[in-house]
Amino acid sequence: MKSKPIRFPPQFLWGTATSAYQIEGSHDVDGRKPSIWDTFSKTPGRVTNGDTGDVATDSYRRVEEDVALLKQLGARAYRFSIAWPRVMPDGRGEVNPLGIAYYQRLVRLLSDAGITPMATLYHWDLPQALHDEGGWMQRRTAEDFARFAGVMFDALGESVPYWFTVNEPWCASFLSHAMGEHAPGERDLGRALTVAHHLLLGHGLAMTEFRKRKLGGQIGMAPNVDWREPYSQDRQDIAACERGLDWFNRWFIDPIYHGRYPANMFARYGELGLKPPILAGDMATISQAPDMLGINYYTGSYGMNRADPLPLRAQDDALTQIEALRNLSTANVPGFSKTDIGWDIFPEGFYKVLLWLRDEYGNPPLFITENGACDNALPGSDGQVHDAIRVEYQHRHVIALNRAMRSGCDIRGFMAWSLLDNFEWAHGYGKRFGLVHVDLETQTRTPKDSFHWYSQLIANNGCDA
Repeated sequence: MKSKPIRFPPQFLWGTATSAYQIEGSHDVDGRKPSIWDTFSKTPGRVTNGDTGDVATDSYRRVEEDVALLKQLGARAYRFSIAWPRVMPDGRGEVNPLGIAYYQRLVRLLSDAGITPMATLYHWDLPQALHDEGGWMQRRTAEDFARFAGVMFDALGESVPYWFTVNEPWCASFLSHAMGEHAPGERDLGRALTVAHHLLLGHGLAMTEFRKRKLGGQIGMAPNVDWREPYSQDRQDIAACERGLDWFNRWFIDPIYHGRYPANMFARYGELGLKPPILAGDMATISQAPDMLGINYYTGSYGMNRADPLPLRAQDDALTQIEALRNLSTANVPGFSKTDIGWDIFPEGFYKVLLWLRDEYGNPPLFITENGACDNALPGSDGQVHDAIRVEYQHRHVIALNRAMRSGCDIRGFMAWSLLDNFEWAHGYGKRFGLVHVDLETQTRTPKDSFHWYSQLIANNGCDA
């Protein structure tokens, strides 16, 4: 039987996403100063092979070439991030006109190509100068971020119709300050909790700056989410997955839509003597109604209650405290395929988390701001890149996306991660997520099979189910 084609609304925005530190390079060019990722990547042992973003994929100098690739793809939108230390090298004070000019040029090139610009204000590249003063541990950094946001709103105005304040605040707080895997590489759960609150506060303060200007665009945040399917209908397995949602998803989305942190996880932190540094008015600032929500989804798993729950103890290290808070184990269920980074391919989790967002938060307008697969396929003897894992991943997740929309989810667009193979944070250049292969020696760009598959999807505004 021939498969039935699935279609999307005519106005649906298909596109791709990148981030500044991962692609721009030119780390010390035209007035840019270091970010925490420049420092972290140059610290021995932090990044695989000692890789850095000094050159990355050289997109700062090859911006016309990369916009031409977007046009060849047929992209209707492009989500990029703005490097804070390129625009305000010290994090506050003097604005760098060359940095502003670069992003104005990028937006102009996109608009001329008929591609809708989507700007992310914070994709983890905190100016090192601010980190030296305490970084996101300091409330003042949230205020500095709002001023940076205001500078960009004034510089780009309504030429950018979609703005995202903070990308994946879970990574910028817990992965970076409690688990030590990302810059600045700390392992202190209390510090991570403070950073998480100040990131949310920065989001809210940036929203205030946006609304002051009465710009015609839309603004929201872009958290990452995952999905834990209960291994069984045992109430303890269900409760464990709920804790997982509290820890990973709700901690950053509840404050925006409900004006509070999830009560059960808040209480569990309290058992460790920890709580966010909430001041009067903070939650009102954070919970200003966003115009939209960005969602980054890659993977999920089956979860169950730990057989040997750990006690909550203040004297334990951060990783042990996290395991005790979650009390959640991943169930090894046969049948999952994996990407080349080792993550389970779980499109059913994508479908279910989208329905969960619909029901939990009143069906907010969503953009899928990141979704993609690591496939390390390299050019073959024919010069082409046959990235079958990525094509299959994209296909299955697009079907899940369509199912969610047919189930009533208000989803406005989909940004594939990523346009280019790039600096994949602590993995360096060893993990490839791009639709376009990049030769790191020559910077030659080669569209992969997934690029051509996605281009056809966009042209048809759908694919075979």
